Amino acid sequence: RSSYSCCYFVLPCCFFDFHGKYSRKQSKKTQYREYLDFVSQVGFVCGFHVEEDCLRIPSTKRVCLIGKNRTYSPVQCAVIDKQITQYIHNRQPCAMVSHHRRTGFNHNDGSDNVCKEAGTKFPEDETETAGRVWMPGFQPREKEEQVRNCATLPRDFVDDVVLSVANLLLNATQEKSCHNTDGASTNTWNQGESLSLKEVAEHLNKETLKRLKSEYGGLQTLLKNSHQVFEVLNGRVHIRDWRKEKPSRKNKPKVKRHLSAEAFKTRLCWFFLHHPDGCSLPSKSCPYAHGTEELR
Repeated sequence: RSSYSCCYFVLPCCFFDFHGKYSRKQSKKTQYREYLDFVSQVGFVCGFHVEEDCLRIPSTKRVCLIGKNRTYSPVQCAVIDKQITQYIHNRQPCAMVSHHRRTGFNHNDGSDNVCKEAGTKFPEDETETAGRVWMPGFQPREKEEQVRNCATLPRDFVDDVVLSVANLLLNATQEKSCHNTDGASTNTWNQGESLSLKEVAEHLNKETLKRLKSEYGGLQTLLKNSHQVFEVLNGRVHIRDWRKEKPSRKNKPKVKRHLSAEAFKTRLCWFFLHHPDGCSLPSKSCPYAHGTEELR
């Protein structure tokens, strides 16, 4: 629809219509085949001779559709454009359903004539608007997708949450030792207790939880991102003991294997700075810097 001289190549993958998830109508065909036919139909309605080819790529969805030649002459552009507009309107759900989809609700009715059956009519001026705006009410994604994996949270906020959760786990060990009847004291490194994510969340303030809920994965994602300090397994949070970590030897060059840990110290050791017992590893073995003088 951009121009008469425009051609297209499309490799259909995810099953989506103009306004949401594509709704199946023929059970005799596979979902993939039915969707390919739908995309071909769109090309045909737009006035193309649609060609189909199979790409030589390692993928299960490798059928592509190509539109190189038109089925009409340039003088018929206005007529075809009205045909395209009507096709879009027929596939567009009625105003209420369209509003729900824009606000996040998922409806899988997807019938071609929802608006016609509901008695909804498009205003006369809307066809005129559609000439300028192809799909009135359509809201595309932002050009820059917002990152919500806790990676863009302020460093101070993340540090405060990490310190709060770590102190919570360490204090839980102290409370447990107070109730220990044998009274035996050991000088071993304090790894803290393990708590469920729910228990950890109950000890955080409401403002912190509200901020984390706006991120994908919330508290769990933030703790998993803090790989140096925490280990999250089966919904429970543990303080990571680096003495138990096995060095990875996957495809490492022989030269790098002989280098000392000092060559990779680009971040300060959290345990050296904050843990009451310090780091569980000596400076030479720890992959993190024990002090700013070790930073590389």
